[in-house]
Amino acid sequence: MKLSDKTTAISDAIDKISDGASIMVGGFGIPGTPFCLIDELVRQGPKNLTIIKNDANETDMGIDHLLKNGQVTRLITTHIGLNARAIAMMNEGVITVEFCAQGILAERIRAGGAGLAGILTDIGIDTELGDGKQQITVNGSPQIVETALKADFALIHADQADTFGNLAYVATARNFNPLMAMAASTVIAETEALVPMGQLAPDTIHTPGPFVDHVVELAELTKEYAVVRR
Repeated sequence: MKLSDKTTAISDAIDKISDGASIMVGGFGIPGTPFCLIDELVRQGPKNLTIIKNDANETDMGIDHLLKNGQVTRLITTHIGLNARAIAMMNEGVITVEFCAQGILAERIRAGGAGLAGILTDIGIDTELGDGKQQITVNGSPQIVETALKADFALIHADQADTFGNLAYVATARNFNPLMAMAASTVIAETEALVPMGQLAPDTIHTPGPFVDHVVELAELTKEYAVVRR
């Protein structure tokens, strides 16, 4: 059986995202953040987006371009403390921000990718993180019901990819990317290096190709990537 070639022009891949979409965006700060895909999303300009990302990046970087362009209405994240614009927009009611403990965010995404309805945890009991959430008792212990997270799209950054969409990440760029690739209906991955099928050793593949819908080869990296030195 011949495996399909999923390489796609960046404009064609992002063109599939319409107004009101929910989008998971990989990355932990800078490592693993798909800056080029975000830039193209800004250029095309779909509105009323829900963004699910560990952080809001820093001012004038990554997710902040979407905020500045007025494309985001809701942000699900662990923190926004490095982005003054995100803080101001939240305080002014321009965007809605849902905060999660970092491990809980990762586990909610993992649950979504695994087909689970949610997870149980005692993290956040009697804190603002638990306010308004369903609670149950298991073996005498109170537990918060954290619903699973899924999205219409996931934007992923890989170090290497083959034409079928097998992905390999480098070091901490691995972070949220593998989980998000499992939890979105359509996965768009940008890659620094595109290789033919069979060139990636099986043990180096972190996200198998069946999870990936489109692979975008990056002709060059923007200055935002240069903050990370390997």
